[in-house]
Amino acid sequence: MQRSLSQIPAEVLRVTEKLQKAGFEAWVVGGCVRDLVLGKKPNDWDVTTNANPDEIQGLFEKTFYTNEFGTVGVVNEGIEDDTLKVVEVTPYRTEGRYSDARRPDTVVFSHKLEEDLKRRDFTINALAFDPSQNKLVDLYDGIKDIKDNRLRAVGEPRERFEEDALRILRAVRLSAELNFSIEELTKEAMKQTVSQLGKISKERVRDEFIRILNSPKPMKALLLAHSMGVLAHISPELEQGVGVLQNQAHKYDVFEHNMRTLQHAADKEWPLIIRLAGLFHDVGKPKARRWSEEKKDWTFHGHEVVGARMVKKILEGLKFPRETIDLAERLVRWHMFFSDPEKVTLSAVRRLINNVGREHIDELINLRICDRIGTGRPKEQPFRLRKYQSMIAQALQDPISVGMLATDGKRVMEVTREKPGPRVGWILHALLEEVLDDPAKNTAEYLEKKVVELAALPPKELQAKGEGGKEKKEEAQEEEIKEIRKKYFVD
Repeated sequence: MQRSLSQIPAEVLRVTEKLQKAGFEAWVVGGCVRDLVLGKKPNDWDVTTNANPDEIQGLFEKTFYTNEFGTVGVVNEGIEDDTLKVVEVTPYRTEGRYSDARRPDTVVFSHKLEEDLKRRDFTINALAFDPSQNKLVDLYDGIKDIKDNRLRAVGEPRERFEEDALRILRAVRLSAELNFSIEELTKEAMKQTVSQLGKISKERVRDEFIRILNSPKPMKALLLAHSMGVLAHISPELEQGVGVLQNQAHKYDVFEHNMRTLQHAADKEWPLIIRLAGLFHDVGKPKARRWSEEKKDWTFHGHEVVGARMVKKILEGLKFPRETIDLAERLVRWHMFFSDPEKVTLSAVRRLINNVGREHIDELINLRICDRIGTGRPKEQPFRLRKYQSMIAQALQDPISVGMLATDGKRVMEVTREKPGPRVGWILHALLEEVLDDPAKNTAEYLEKKVVELAALPPKELQAKGEGGKEKKEEAQEEEIKEIRKKYFVD
């Protein structure tokens, strides 16, 4: 443990050492100490001290206030690592009543580290380390809780959550990020105070929600959130899928299917948008569910249309950026694309690409992969989906045509004084044949010289060269399609 705590960057030591040389105490504190103990790279660095804000600012060249409670950001200039560009320095403090369940009404600066640590949320975050003395202060057995993979509130749990209801969501998020369990008294206090989450701004809820989704275990976290009434404060629409049985193609109810789809995206370490779309892709199913007497099974016709409208409203309510909302809506809307390669046409594939956007088609395919695993099926990419992917790749391929040339028909006519007609087409296709054999020849200078040579040929010879160019084009296209199919193991 001491060896891991010694891995404190020079940019942070510069701050603690300068404070101490000026006669103040200085401790690296909170989540960064926890991460060091866990052997993880901290996302940010916090220092606490008995200096007041004015004294802190007087010691460093470039600083700024990060909040109204006395936290000073000390800027390290010329640093590429974003986690070290600013070190936050906060005076020891005690806090008054939290009338809004989020922020203290009053803050009083203190001269005792102990006073500061007792206001912190969880024992694993109530650790302070002085690098100069190699001294760790652990008043609440945070190290033991780290060893036991346990999250436990500092002091009286209910008081901590009544002070700041966002800590309820933070507990869920930390359990997912660290794969920790939540201690029973702490969990019970979360259940008792969960209604306080209604006082928290949607932006704050969104930020914690994003971190939950980006964690390695988002399904575990959201199932925990559901069991404690927390999920209702993020998206009650998700809970409408609880117990909603699906048709025979599915092993799980709608709720668990959505969760498993999300988790597979996390297992693949895919980005937020796929995780978000995976979680909400079937959110419209409870509303679209109908019983079919003919099939003797449940149907969900149009659930993707219903779901797209719902996800737009949900993400708007959580104040997600417009770009994220629009893309999530599109992915949910089109996730049910028809993929039978025996029946689907290239034109249908092109329409799908147009609906989702060329740059997002891979994300749609990855969503479909997660959806498959979420049903309980063992294969991510069966033959049908791989064949469909090859058709997408084929549809995305720039067509092999005279449009690839570094010249065009207009320029051919200018150089040769040819009139519009088949001779111009023959010349262009003859040029294409040469370029397909040797792409280095595709320059305006070379092609113009070649145009003059071709224009001097008799009509039959020029036509033969033009027809040869067309055949070469077809051969090249066929070869590209073979390579695409080989890539997706469908040749």
